[in-house]
Amino acid sequence: MNTFNFSSNISLENKVVLLRPLEISDYETLLPFSLQEPEIWKYSLVAAGSAEMLKQYIQTAVEARIQKNEYPFIVFDKRKNQYAGSTRFYDIQLYHKTLQLGYTWYGKEFQGSGINKHCKFLMLQFAFEEMKFERVEFRADLNNQRSIQAMKSIGCKPEGILRSNTVTHSGKRRDTIVLSILADEWFKEVRDYLSGKLIW
Repeated sequence: MNTFNFSSNISLENKVVLLRPLEISDYETLLPFSLQEPEIWKYSLVAAGSAEMLKQYIQTAVEARIQKNEYPFIVFDKRKNQYAGSTRFYDIQLYHKTLQLGYTWYGKEFQGSGINKHCKFLMLQFAFEEMKFERVEFRADLNNQRSIQAMKSIGCKPEGILRSNTVTHSGKRRDTIVLSILADEWFKEVRDYLSGKLIW
């Protein structure tokens, strides 16, 4: 069983991006995204498109980290010297050496900038090389083709579709596509493939 303590302070970074633990004090920093870019939350299961919703979003994420169920990060773009969004590990199963990577969003200015690939590389590297996990899973709304293509572009393999498996923040049910990367795939091909796509 993996004994890594997910309550410890985890920060991941390279020359382009810094991922540090999301804190309650980040509310003011992220508030402009919440108020000015409502389209960010279109496909999100948990929306944060208002001041109050963002406050609850952050509070819930931080509490989940304390419970060791999730590990949310705030993303800082070193090139622009600005905070760009958020992402996290969740559904962390230490015994089974699996987790999910998601709740990822970026402001419009950062979308398509290449920062997502840097974040995913650092998180996958940590999961497989530091945590020694065997599987990292990704999920997305089947209608969110931009997100699905982004996942495929970093080396994720589609596994199937969960039909009508969850309720969105709008109250509608959605079909969810499941993708994953396995440890042997990371070491054999995905790590080098994704590293080669990073924009420095």
